[in-house]
Amino acid sequence: MTQLHRPRDNRPARDWVRVKPGEKATAVPERPQHDDERLLALLHSAKRELQGLRLVHLHLSLLKDKNYGDVGAIRRAFQDISENSAFLQIFSLSNDDVLILYKGIKFSSITDVCQKIEKLLLSRTQATGPNPYKEDSLYSIMELSLNFVNVIRFIEGLGQDGGSEGGKHKTKPPITIEELAKIERQMAIFDLSPFMLNQPVVNLRSEDRNEREYFELYIAVKTLEERLSPDFDITANRWLFNYFTANLDNSVLKALNYGVDFLKGQRIGLNLNLTTVMSAAFVKFDERLTAELRDNVVLEINKSDLVENEALYREVVDFASQRGYKICIDGLTPFWVTHMDLEYMAADYAKIFWSPDFQEMSEEELASFGDRISQQENCRFILARCGTVSGLLFAYKHGIDLVQGRMVDNILRKGVNLADAIKTAKVMDDE
Repeated sequence: MTQLHRPRDNRPARDWVRVKPGEKATAVPERPQHDDERLLALLHSAKRELQGLRLVHLHLSLLKDKNYGDVGAIRRAFQDISENSAFLQIFSLSNDDVLILYKGIKFSSITDVCQKIEKLLLSRTQATGPNPYKEDSLYSIMELSLNFVNVIRFIEGLGQDGGSEGGKHKTKPPITIEELAKIERQMAIFDLSPFMLNQPVVNLRSEDRNEREYFELYIAVKTLEERLSPDFDITANRWLFNYFTANLDNSVLKALNYGVDFLKGQRIGLNLNLTTVMSAAFVKFDERLTAELRDNVVLEINKSDLVENEALYREVVDFASQRGYKICIDGLTPFWVTHMDLEYMAADYAKIFWSPDFQEMSEEELASFGDRISQQENCRFILARCGTVSGLLFAYKHGIDLVQGRMVDNILRKGVNLADAIKTAKVMDDE
């Protein structure tokens, strides 16, 4: 009787399942040795020479199914574009993430590689939640000098909790295609109006009254999730979430079609995907508006959507210009402000998401940030997500006129003039 041959104990493990008759079995890739300490030592030694250094953080720890063979492919992909770079080093972390420090590589080349890696990995498995920077993405690209403290804290925290902070916040499984199809059927007959909220964008330098620049109209996705799909996380899978928001956009436009008169006398901002703006649903919405009402609509486009679909963004800009809509690029950071020509992108508004980390910026970085804002004559900046007075003071100090967030809402509800609140806060801050 023929016996099955068993591999000897000293042989490497092999992936027998994938072996076809006549093929030689290949070894299962081993987990790479981690570089946490080496990376920390490098960062601490380079903290006085951060200018120009950038970081790519690939959040492979978020993947439901790990394949350590991906790390080798990732290394090769980045090395292929590093021929003329001033500096590039790749580090494998103990939580399975990969960090790439680089200098002197075109930003477009970096984003192109990151997007290809993300699409490839998510075509095979799912992400389990947002990354540690609170983004629903498998990669983060950042200016190291602006995020130095956060990066150090993250790496130092790996020895304490395995760097799984991003996954701890999510206890529900990612949404599936089947569940998304069920939600779509419900939304066809669902009243979205209770989930449709608005938040004002206010001019903090207006002395006479709290001047509203416009009201951002948005859907409370997490609240909607609890109502339509309480057992799944709608935002966990980026690609399915993008598909979901495209359908959500259409539902919002249908709801607005029943009453466009509310646009008279006030400007609103609509968070829309680029594909939605060029869709038949938006054309029907557009047909119901007069030229005066179109002038009261701001199309808010997320910067990630712009980067991934720049050609389509150009079409949207041309369409918006012809029809009279305003454009706002949403979700910016100081890095994007200093590296993007927003007037060239034909943006009327640029929305920056406030973070306490802005206060860690050096004097040189803050000066460059403020200069960039003052140079953009045709684009007005908004500091959003201002949940504390610190955000409002930052906006005031660095030439940002428009603000938005919970702190702004609280001041308005109390009937206090925002400019007066800023003056009081400045006096207290100086003391």
